[in-house]
Amino acid sequence: MKEIPSLYSLCVKIITWNIMHGCGQPQDLFELPSVFLDGLLMMLPPLALQNIYELTIGSTTVEASIVNSINIRKKRGRYNESRAAWETLYKKRWPENIKWKDQSSYTARDHCVEAHESTASVIDWLQLYWERHLQDCLDAATEQALLPAFGGNIAELKIPDSIMSLIGHIGSGDCNCSNLSYHCNKFGCYARCMRLQSVLCHDKILDFLRTSKLESLVFRRILSGRHVDGVCKLITQNRETLISLELVYCKLSPLDMEMICNSVYDKEIHSHGIQHFSITSSTIFGNKSSSIPCGLSFFLSSGRSLHSVRFTDTRLGLKAAEFIFEILIKSSSSLVNLELSGNELEGLLSKVGRKYISFSPVLESPISLQSLVELNLRGNNLQMNDMVGLYHVLVNMPKLSRLDLSDNPIRDDGVRRLIPFFVKDLEMTSQVTEMWLENCDLSGTGVSELLQSLTMKTGQLKTLSFADNDLGSSVAAPLAKFLGASRIRNLNIEDIGLGPFGFQELERKMPNKTTLTHLNISKNRGGIQAAHFIYHIVSQALDLVSINAGSNLLPPESLSIIQDALRKSNGKLEELDLTGNASLHSPNNKSLISQFQFQGNLIIKLPSFCPSSSAYDDDP
Repeated sequence: MKEIPSLYSLCVKIITWNIMHGCGQPQDLFELPSVFLDGLLMMLPPLALQNIYELTIGSTTVEASIVNSINIRKKRGRYNESRAAWETLYKKRWPENIKWKDQSSYTARDHCVEAHESTASVIDWLQLYWERHLQDCLDAATEQALLPAFGGNIAELKIPDSIMSLIGHIGSGDCNCSNLSYHCNKFGCYARCMRLQSVLCHDKILDFLRTSKLESLVFRRILSGRHVDGVCKLITQNRETLISLELVYCKLSPLDMEMICNSVYDKEIHSHGIQHFSITSSTIFGNKSSSIPCGLSFFLSSGRSLHSVRFTDTRLGLKAAEFIFEILIKSSSSLVNLELSGNELEGLLSKVGRKYISFSPVLESPISLQSLVELNLRGNNLQMNDMVGLYHVLVNMPKLSRLDLSDNPIRDDGVRRLIPFFVKDLEMTSQVTEMWLENCDLSGTGVSELLQSLTMKTGQLKTLSFADNDLGSSVAAPLAKFLGASRIRNLNIEDIGLGPFGFQELERKMPNKTTLTHLNISKNRGGIQAAHFIYHIVSQALDLVSINAGSNLLPPESLSIIQDALRKSNGKLEELDLTGNASLHSPNNKSLISQFQFQGNLIIKLPSFCPSSSAYDDDP
């Protein structure tokens, strides 16, 4: 039996319909008592709430003048109610898009809230809502345009009913409201960040988005000159506001790249305002012996506002990478983030390092990326000899805070080449706080030497990762000593081969207090000893927020040890990940862990299923 609607809900339904269809006298709405109106705002669907906003703010009609004559104090009071309504609508529709505020990114490529938090003291939830809605519409239109049956007319693309219903529109799909053009024209003014596939890089889209003031553009799968033309026109249309440009999965000729780079310039000004530039999983350099296109060269050298440059998986050859370094070193930009990852760059740093050898003191160096904060060289097949050159580069980067050398086979000898930088120069010339050395073919000997060096100089290191290196249990003792002497907060030692003895040794020599907040000890086959270590660390590290202990071959009895630790702990632990430990899978365990919660969420995460009924052992 259906629930009988209340009189109030029926009134709200009628008012909503009238607002969305422009019926009645909308100014009468603002004569309602504030208690009723404020409650109504929280119940309206997005499209109705938008129509009210346009009536009170953006309209020049007679009705608007009447509305604007309403007591200003009341309108300001209701602004907070409207803002709360938009925040609720946004979080309800895209709960996965709300990220932790301490996660940061140098680029605006992600359509997420923190990208806007950095530029505004108060989040404009209305703008965020319609920006994300428009992106969903464009993504849905892209899917239709890629179908073989699509006739090529962008104006004919329809928005699915599933999206229309989310903004409160229920009715015939043949009305103008369901056209892509309607959504672009109505909500394009709210778009600041946009992601477009090649099929939508069309003159029609330019017309639809003429009211947009885009700050970030991401282009995907640009593969032909026809698409490049649309890309250039859209960049030109927004170049006064555009600060972030990203190309993903593109295949561009040198001429195409030159056209795109030239589109950011005003005819009378030979510099541009792009701050974040990124090319990912794209081909623009031809063969490995090619240099970079002239247009890209001039773009990098004239970018006085460039803060972030990123070339990831671009088949960037040694010659092109060296040329990019040359340009950025000599440019007048204040580069903050440089990423050259996923390329074949063996020998690059050996060559670049030679240019720094005669300029050791930072203050006397005429060539240097002295403003650089983050350097990401992950996955470039860098070797031990490259670390010699890297040392001379690093000492000329006094503001460097984050260094990522993961997925490079630098081995122990490569790490040893960097130890003088950390011992001699860390406190004098560097502010390194985060370092990643994952999957670098390191052994316990090399890492122990590095940890010993880091222990001698407390420095400012807050994040350290040695994940995916076969270090063995021998690294446990120097690691424990390092934890006692440092201010480390995030430690990742996933899959380093600690084993039961390594956990036992780490527990035995662990300091009474640590500054750890995040710890990853997963995939170390620790067994019951890993559970005892968790018990110990939860008791000692009072600031610990998360532990990842997945895939550690924990036996069933380890759960009671961990529960006992959580009962005695007065810490801040929010998450303990035990997934991947098949023996902990049991329907009964769910009720046992339900008592441990943080802000309504379970602290302990257990495996959701048991992959097999095979005997518990340590067989790989």
